[in-house]
Amino acid sequence: MSNQTKEPVVAPASYSAAEREPQYIFTETQDWFSHNIDTWRSFLPHVTSPAPRVLEIGSWEGRSAIFMLTELCGSRGSLVCIDHFDLMKTEAGRKRYAQLQHNLTLTGKPFRVVSEFSVPALMSLLQEAITADDPGFDWIYVDGSHRADDTFLDGELAWRLAKKGAVIVFDDYLWDQEPVESIHHPKRGVDSFILLHAGEFEIISSPDSYQMVLQKTSEMRIGFLMKEAESVPSMEGFDHGMHVALVVDSSYAMPAAVAIRSTLVHTGGRITFYVVDLGLSKDDKDRIEEVIRLFPNATLRFFQLPKESLAADMGLVWAKIDMISVLPVERVLYLDADILVRADLRDLWDTDLQEKAIGATVDVGHPMGHASVQREPYFNAGVMLMNLAKVRLNVAALESTARKMKNFAYMEQDALNVHFRDDWCALDLRWNAQGLGTYANCPSPERDALNLSTMGEGAIVHFTGPVNPAMEDVLNPHVQPYTSKPWGYAGAPGHPFREEWWAALDQTGWKGWRRSDEHSAYCLAKQHEASKVGVTTFSARVLEAI
Repeated sequence: MSNQTKEPVVAPASYSAAEREPQYIFTETQDWFSHNIDTWRSFLPHVTSPAPRVLEIGSWEGRSAIFMLTELCGSRGSLVCIDHFDLMKTEAGRKRYAQLQHNLTLTGKPFRVVSEFSVPALMSLLQEAITADDPGFDWIYVDGSHRADDTFLDGELAWRLAKKGAVIVFDDYLWDQEPVESIHHPKRGVDSFILLHAGEFEIISSPDSYQMVLQKTSEMRIGFLMKEAESVPSMEGFDHGMHVALVVDSSYAMPAAVAIRSTLVHTGGRITFYVVDLGLSKDDKDRIEEVIRLFPNATLRFFQLPKESLAADMGLVWAKIDMISVLPVERVLYLDADILVRADLRDLWDTDLQEKAIGATVDVGHPMGHASVQREPYFNAGVMLMNLAKVRLNVAALESTARKMKNFAYMEQDALNVHFRDDWCALDLRWNAQGLGTYANCPSPERDALNLSTMGEGAIVHFTGPVNPAMEDVLNPHVQPYTSKPWGYAGAPGHPFREEWWAALDQTGWKGWRRSDEHSAYCLAKQHEASKVGVTTFSARVLEAI
């Protein structure tokens, strides 16, 4: 069979099992596989596909390949073997190729032999996977070379072809013919591979096993190959990564850790977080970075704003506009720090913005804006999917609008709404569930026109309102329950996801903060501050009335 054939060949199944066995052609002194059979059988239940696809790098005469075809592939599976056979330039190579073809044919199972060195062969398989309906393999056996660098490269390229849940077997991990530190021993290559992909697999072999056996826990990622991948709907393995931005000062470092961790828990694949640093302490940064270290596919970068910025002139809330010019990407998902992610954000990230500059949800508190800005659909700026390439075309005008509106009630949100009045598309409210348990439940003609039902199981829960409510809001019987955030002194009463937020916090560097003396002291101080301001306000109003 030509190595150019892309579809597996099915040999005639005219032999019974008893008739086939004697016809295999093996060299008796070259059995390097049979001692693995019992161990491999214990791993077979890890493969759950009804039609397993198997990839073998280094087949020799086919002992392991026959085992996989007969005991793993079943009636619907198939096998691809890669071996160079001296590129058919020697009699020994041609003979071994013929032996392998003969032995695999006797199984009556679909197989394909690629007579190439492993790197070009794997690259060809990756190329084919671009347009395959069902790309990838469920079992991969890496036994092509004893050199550490070859083993690493074979493993890395094969990893791109491994489906989630695939079993990957590295042979000769405890080989005793060379020192383990030698470049001629595969262990160095396997260990380097394991270090690089930490967190993306489970080791299922025993510590004293001759072979290293992994089960992949991450999604398949074809990776770096083809720019046309975006136009191939079936290729979910292509992961160009999400870019998520937050603007954070020290008072919001703790909730930012919750926002980042909850994003990572629910969203797989590559994510880069860009945190605009508005005065974070070293301890703040260390605790936020601690979250990232638990997720190998995530990276974090801190950014400083230029000295001449809106935030420096008018207050930190304006950093949301400043970030547009400093982020090194062209598309970003902006998240306020006071959010809790409860679903995979990939669907949001992949939203077609329909040529608009940003995507956002309607503001539940002011669906049609407010009198000092506009009386038309008005969005909440706590979650925004931004086409920065388009936004930057008019960033000077946006900054000019911001400076003119610095004293407006909702500051940067008002300015963003005015600037993007005709250049935003509305997202489903599940991507920014606001006012849950509080004002979202209060009827109004504008709010009644919205579809609020999707907020009940919000994908992104936004804890809108002040961190610590004013005394008059707490005492006002007409605005109960009042809005506040979980970590404030009032603890977001009535909010259905308050406890879920606290549970998420306990998975960060702030674990136990709710029950700490520090939290108790903070709450007492903020209550005292609110009551003091409340009394002052009360006295001022009494004096006005006299």
